Amino acid sequence: MQPVFQKVVSPLMALLVLFSTMSFTVDMHFCGGQLIDKAIFSEVKGCGMEMYGEQAASNTEFQKPSCCEDISITVEGQEELKVSVDKQELQTLQFALLFSYSYLSLFESLSEKHTPFDDYSPPLLTRDRCVLNETYLI
Repeated sequence: MQPVFQKVVSPLMALLVLFSTMSFTVDMHFCGGQLIDKAIFSEVKGCGMEMYGEQAASNTEFQKPSCCEDISITVEGQEELKVSVDKQELQTLQFALLFSYSYLSLFESLSEKHTPFDDYSPPLLTRDRCVLNETYLI
């Protein structure tokens, strides 16, 4: 069971490390409020209206707002894989581990001891020795 578990968990852990350290950017190009193009890991292609907006703005005094908009969403990955553990956290972890081990060891089942005379009946008493010696439990 354990080798199968290890073969399944090992690639999953490798993928987890890979995706936690990977950074990527999603670029989107909107024109007139509608999504025209989207790209991951590369630059988005425009619709061609940006050039027209720049030429019209240079010819007139008043600048009209462009109908095109570029949005980029960046997801940053983890830079450091080694997380520092200070001495206080290590001592707390060590105490919790030792406490739980000692507490759980209190409840271990005791092994049954085999007594060799379980299969035999006790000897028959011919006389009651307690009455003979006049010893009574009070």
